Amino acid sequence: MKKIFISTIALLSLLSLNGCTDLSENVLDEASATGLTDKQAADGNIAPVYARLPDLFSHTTYFAIQEISTDEAILPYRGGTDWGDNGIYIALHQHVPASTDPNLLNTWRVLSQAISRSVTALNALPTIKDSNVKTYIAEARGMRAYYNMLMLDLFGVVFVKDDPAIAASSKILRGEEALEYVKTELLAAEPDLLTTVGPGRLTKGGAWGLLARLYLNAAVYRDRYATQFTFKPEDMDKVVEYSDKIINSGQYQLSPDYFSTFNADNHTNKELIFAVDQRSELNGHNRLAYFSLSGDQFPLPAFPLANGTDGPAITPDFYRTWVNAYAPADPAGVDPRFYKKNMTIPADSCVAAANVVMDRGILRGQQYGLLRVNGAFVRCGANYRLGKLFNVVRNRPTLPVNFTEQVDFSVAGSNYSTGYRVLKYEFSPKSQSGRNLGDVDIPIVRLADVYLMRAEAKLRKSNDAASALADVNTVRAARTAIKPAPALSSMNLDLLLRERGFELYWEMVRRPDLIRFGKYESTWTEKTNNDPKKRLFPIPQTAIDGASNTPGYLTQNEGY
Repeated sequence: MKKIFISTIALLSLLSLNGCTDLSENVLDEASATGLTDKQAADGNIAPVYARLPDLFSHTTYFAIQEISTDEAILPYRGGTDWGDNGIYIALHQHVPASTDPNLLNTWRVLSQAISRSVTALNALPTIKDSNVKTYIAEARGMRAYYNMLMLDLFGVVFVKDDPAIAASSKILRGEEALEYVKTELLAAEPDLLTTVGPGRLTKGGAWGLLARLYLNAAVYRDRYATQFTFKPEDMDKVVEYSDKIINSGQYQLSPDYFSTFNADNHTNKELIFAVDQRSELNGHNRLAYFSLSGDQFPLPAFPLANGTDGPAITPDFYRTWVNAYAPADPAGVDPRFYKKNMTIPADSCVAAANVVMDRGILRGQQYGLLRVNGAFVRCGANYRLGKLFNVVRNRPTLPVNFTEQVDFSVAGSNYSTGYRVLKYEFSPKSQSGRNLGDVDIPIVRLADVYLMRAEAKLRKSNDAASALADVNTVRAARTAIKPAPALSSMNLDLLLRERGFELYWEMVRRPDLIRFGKYESTWTEKTNNDPKKRLFPIPQTAIDGASNTPGYLTQNEGY
């Protein structure tokens, strides 16, 4: 009997999450699928493969563990009442997370289920007669490799299973074996991927970008706790090869306006190679804009409930990399990636709704914006009154929303306005709360990163500083909507890491970057732990407990 795996978006909420590593899904026979065309059956099997990506890139899952564990982001116990969460964000930042951390567990669960759904799709699709099946099989295989690549990066394991109907548990690989498996799967998927389906689906360009990233981190994945990583010349050649494929394809281009890459309408932005499709019509719901803003910053005149949540700030350490790079000038006036001024607000001004557009980038000092009283914005006839903001929402009406450089875990450093904030991803103009319809496509691979990966590979293989410098300056010179950052005159690995921070901050690559550059054990604000075992996160205890009936099947990472 022909089998059809029913997996439409409407049914996704009914599928349970679990931490088990026995990857399986329920199989429904065709009698339960009456009325489905082959196209509907094919579409219904590929959709679940991508459906967990928005959940994975939630502010408290992948974003939190990739950023708050680094020098780019810190989340204190705000005002002694908010974001305490039993100390999980403090522990994450200080490199002492527990195996019971709920954000690690949620990330593990999403990845486990995404791998499971990819396996299910790979078994169902060959039985369906539709013209898209060959492409969908390649996408499912490539996405299974991508989810396993994240498992390898975060937890040091990958799961291998090809048939969900087989009762046996997935095979677990680590180290070199795991690296080779992910590589083999991406290479097998690439020939049948398309080039024309947009950044929300895995394309040839997306596979090339993931392969470049995999080869660049291969030294880390082979020997996770090495005192010094060995970057093989042949691996660096592959980074250059796949980067060249992307750059020379002519399909992608660097955005003249840096922040447009992170606008709500960025789905057609040609810098994006592979991204999480978050268009509001597809129920995009990321909270990456809302996460860092003050609770008294209301970006949208149409929605008086849409505000921030006083979440993470950048550390003074990361801020100082900008200051030191451009001193004595203010980085806001030199590098268009640091800050973009969108709204000039004289004291107690009145503006039309269309002119209420928040500044972007790294936000410092006293903040101005829409004034809300008794749940409604103060009006000036048809216009809106803007003024100096105070922490009214937090019941601190005399405390200005004045972002300071200092932020730490002390009482003074944990107040509601401590730390410079980040508004890199545009606050969705359709979001009624900041918690919904976050419709900025979240970049997974974009062209600027490809140039910087190629630059790094050239430095690591042969210390080709001239070629690396040319790639870095190509990225800097491209941001012409505002005066671009000045060209650099020299290049080395330390400068390249700094440049990756400037270009890619808040994009969930900082943790693997710091590990690869040998900086993850360094000291920064509120973090002194230098244990290399913390390069991996602990495997959630519930996952280990769930596999306890098979002794030795899933063992905890060293150091936990």
